[in-house]
Amino acid sequence: MDMTLPVQTVRTTCPYCGVGCGVTATVRPGSIPIIAGDKQHSASQGRLCVKGAALGETLDLDGRLLYPTLRTDDGMRRASWDEALGRIAKGFADIIAAHGPDAVALYVSGQLLTEDYYVANKFMKGYVGSANIDTNSRLCMSSSVAGHKRAFGEDLVPGCYEDFELADLIVLVGSNTAWCHPTLFQRILRAKEARPSLRIVAIDPRRTATCELADIHLPIKPGTDVWLFNGLLSYLARQGTLDAAFVAAHTDGFEQALAAADVDCSDPAQVARTCRVDLGQLLAFYDAFAATSKVVTAYSQGVNQSSSGTDKVNAIINCHLATGRIGKPGMGPFSLTGQPNAMGGREVGGLANMLTAHMDLDNPVQRDAVKAFWNAPRIAAKPGLKAVDLFRAVEEGTVKAVWIIATNPLVSLPDADQVRRALDKCELVVVSDIVGATDTTVYADVLLPALGWGEKDGTVTNSERCISRQRAFLPAPGEARADWWALCEVARRMGFTGFDYEGAHEIFDEHAQLSGWRNGEGGAGLRVFDIAGMTGLGRQAYDALEPVQWPVPAGDHRGTRRLFADGRFAHASGRARFVATPPRLPVHAVDDDYPLSLNTGRLRDQWHTMTRTGKSPRLANHAPEPFIDLHPNDALLCGVREGELARVTSRWGAMVARVSHSGGIARGCVFVPIHWSGQTASDARVGAIVNPAVDPVSGEPEFKHTPVRVEPFVVEWQAFVLSRTALAVDRVANWTRVQGEGFVRYELGGRGPAHADWARDVLKVSGETDWIEYDDAGAGVYRAAHLVEGRLQACVFVARRGAALPPRQWLAGLFAQETLAPRDRATLLAGRAPQQGPDPGPTVCSCFGVGRNTICAAIRAQALTTTAQVTACLKAGGNCGSCVPEIGKLLVLMKSEETAGGR
Repeated sequence: MDMTLPVQTVRTTCPYCGVGCGVTATVRPGSIPIIAGDKQHSASQGRLCVKGAALGETLDLDGRLLYPTLRTDDGMRRASWDEALGRIAKGFADIIAAHGPDAVALYVSGQLLTEDYYVANKFMKGYVGSANIDTNSRLCMSSSVAGHKRAFGEDLVPGCYEDFELADLIVLVGSNTAWCHPTLFQRILRAKEARPSLRIVAIDPRRTATCELADIHLPIKPGTDVWLFNGLLSYLARQGTLDAAFVAAHTDGFEQALAAADVDCSDPAQVARTCRVDLGQLLAFYDAFAATSKVVTAYSQGVNQSSSGTDKVNAIINCHLATGRIGKPGMGPFSLTGQPNAMGGREVGGLANMLTAHMDLDNPVQRDAVKAFWNAPRIAAKPGLKAVDLFRAVEEGTVKAVWIIATNPLVSLPDADQVRRALDKCELVVVSDIVGATDTTVYADVLLPALGWGEKDGTVTNSERCISRQRAFLPAPGEARADWWALCEVARRMGFTGFDYEGAHEIFDEHAQLSGWRNGEGGAGLRVFDIAGMTGLGRQAYDALEPVQWPVPAGDHRGTRRLFADGRFAHASGRARFVATPPRLPVHAVDDDYPLSLNTGRLRDQWHTMTRTGKSPRLANHAPEPFIDLHPNDALLCGVREGELARVTSRWGAMVARVSHSGGIARGCVFVPIHWSGQTASDARVGAIVNPAVDPVSGEPEFKHTPVRVEPFVVEWQAFVLSRTALAVDRVANWTRVQGEGFVRYELGGRGPAHADWARDVLKVSGETDWIEYDDAGAGVYRAAHLVEGRLQACVFVARRGAALPPRQWLAGLFAQETLAPRDRATLLAGRAPQQGPDPGPTVCSCFGVGRNTICAAIRAQALTTTAQVTACLKAGGNCGSCVPEIGKLLVLMKSEETAGGR
C-alpha cells in the first residue's frame, strides 16, 4: 500500500436491516475500503453486526451490471442509455395511450434511498396518474403501517431506541432480534447486564437465538398472536391495571375492543390451550406486563407477515393504550423495520395505497394538495395494486408494462412461480439492478445498471424515525447511474416537467417542503410527519446532514425523540383508537395432505437473495447451504434423515434442501430460510412454495404459515466441489453454490455414475493435464483433483452419504498455496489433512472464524461458564456480538451434558 496516497473517511449508513447503523468507510485509492462502526451515530454507537462488518468484502465488481442492455430477437445486446431510456419512455407512453395509466406499474424496494422513492412516486402518482407503484416493503412492514394508521391516525412509531435501555420489561414478538436486528439486540443485552432486573420475554413459535437469553419464552402456535394479546387485554382489565384516566381522555373504542377480546380470550387457561403454551408461563408473562409500568413491546415479521397481521399489530397496541404505556420514556409498542429504508419509502408514499408526506389517496383534499404542490397534470384517484395483486394483474394482461427496481420478486414474493409466468407474458419488463444475473433479470426487456451501496447518495430512515445520510465513497462503475436519475430521464422523455434535479439534495429539499405544504390547513388535516425544518439545505448542508429523528417542523432542527407525550394522536379527534380484533385462524389450514406448517425467515449472516452478502466467504461459513429445520419426530414420520436431502411441497410449488434439527422447532412446524435463489441453488427458492394469502387490510402475505409436506429427495451419491472458477453443474439432481476464499464451493447430489469422466466434465478438464484421482467403486467413494503448474485448480469428493464426505475447512487452506507439496497431494486423495487436528465444526463466530467444536472443547477443558469467558479464551463473540446467543446455548448444553454424565 502506498502510504503517500490520500486517505478519505466517509460517514454513511449500513444498507442492511432497519436498525440503520452508522458506518465509516476509510478509502485509499487502489485499496479495499476499510469498514467500521460510526461511534458518532446514535442508532448503533459504533457497533456493527457481522454483515455490516463484512461490507468491504462485497464491493467488488464481479457480476455487476455495468451498462444498459436491450432484448432483441437474437437475445440481449448492449445499448446506450439514450436508446434504453427511449425504449422505456415510448413503451410506457404507447401502452398508456392505448390502455390507460393503470396498464403500467412500478415495483420498487426498501433498498432504495428516499430520494429515489420520492421521484418514483411523483412520476407514477402525479404524472402517469396511476397508483400502481408498490414496494417489497409490502412483504414485511405493511401490516405495521395499517395498524399504526388505524390506532394512531398516521403511520407512526412512537418511541426510540433509548426506550429499550430504559424499559423494565421488553417483549419481543415474532422477532429473532438477535439475528435480524443484531446491534439493537446487543444494546438490550448491555442494558440487562447493567441492570439484571430488566426482564425479556420472547414470543416466537421457534426457539431462536433471541430466546436463549430471554427470561420467558412463549413458543406460541403459529398464527395465535391475537389470542395471546386479546387475552392480555382481558387479563389487564380483570386485574384492574388499566389506566382509566388515559383511556377516557385520549382514546375511543375501548369497550368494543375489550368485548371482542373477552369473547374467546377471557380465560387464561383457554388462551394457553389455543396458543399451545404452558399456563404458568403465560400467567408469568401476563403478571409481568400488568405489574410493570415501563414496557416496550417490539414486533417484527412474525407479527406482520400474516393474513391477520394488521389485527396482530392492533392487538398489541390495544394493550399499550389500555395501560397508557405510550409516549413516555421506556415504554410503547415498537415496530422493528425489516429493510434499511422501508420507513423512508413510507414517508414518500411508497405503498400503492398511500400518497407522499403521509397523505392519503382516499382524501380528495390531500390529493389536491399534492397535485398542486407538484404542479402535476393529474393525480392518482384511487389506490393501486398491492404486490401480490400487481403480479396477478400482469399475468392476466391488465398491467402490460412493469418497471422493477432494486428487488428480485421471482425469489421474494409468495407463489413465486406465478411471478415467473407473469413476467414471461408481460409486454414490457424493465429491471434496474446492480447485478446482471438474477432470477428476475432473465425476464427483462430493458436492463438498467444502477448504483450500489458505497456509490449512491441520499438519505434513509430507520425504525426509530431517524433520517441519516447514505453517502457515496466509491466512483460510479461503468455506466451505472442513480435510480432517481433514470426515472427523471424517462419522465422527461415522456414530456413531463418537474424532473430537472441537479442532485439528490434538490429532491430531498422538495420532499421536505412537501411535508409542510398545507400541513394543518382545512381538510388537509394536521400531519405528524413534518420535516419542513430541513428545507433549504444546499448541497453543502445536505452533505453535512447529521442523523435526526422526525418530525422536524419549521424552526426546529433538533428533531423529536418520542411521539404522543402530550396524549394527542393524529386522528382528527386527537384521540387514539382501540381496534376490535376478533381472532381468526390462518387462511390455509394444515390437513392430511399437507400436515406441517412452514415458517420462513432470515439467517444471521445473510441478507435477502444474497446478491451482496453472497460475495463474502466469511458470511457463507455460518450456513453454507439451504436447510429444512424440523423436529426429529416429524422427520421420522416423513421418512427423512438429518443431513440428507428432502423435498418440501405445498399446493403452490416445491423446493429441495438438507434436513436439519436445530432443537428449536416445535412438532408440526418447519422452518426454511429465504435467501437462496436460482443463482445459488438448483431448487431452493422458498418463495415458490409460500402461499399467496394476504391480510385483507394491509395486503401483506402469509410468510409464516403455509401447509406443506416433507418427503425424501433420493440421490445415489452426494459430493462437493471446490473450484477457482465457476462451473456448470446444472445436470446433477441438486446443487448449491457458495463463495469461498479464492474458490467457489458446490454441494451436489446426483444419480448415475460419478467417476472420472463425470468429474472431468464437471471440472472442465480435457486432454493431458495434472490430474490425480482415487476411485473405490465398491464403497461408492471417488476423489479427484486438477492442478495447474502445481497449484490446486479444483477438487471433487464423492460419497454415497453426505456424512462420509470429509470436512471442507482444511481444503480451503490448500487453495491459498501457490504450489502443493507431495504430502498435500496425498492428503487430497486420502480425504483428510496430515496430522489433522480436531474438526472445528460449523462456524459460530463468523468474525473470527471460530467453530462449534472448538468452543465446546474450550468450555470442557477450561470449565468456562459465561460468554465473557469464552470470548476471553477464543475471541468468539468479541466483535459484533451476533453469535453471543449461540455461545450461551452451547454453555447451557455443555452444562446439561456434564450434569447428565455425573449421574
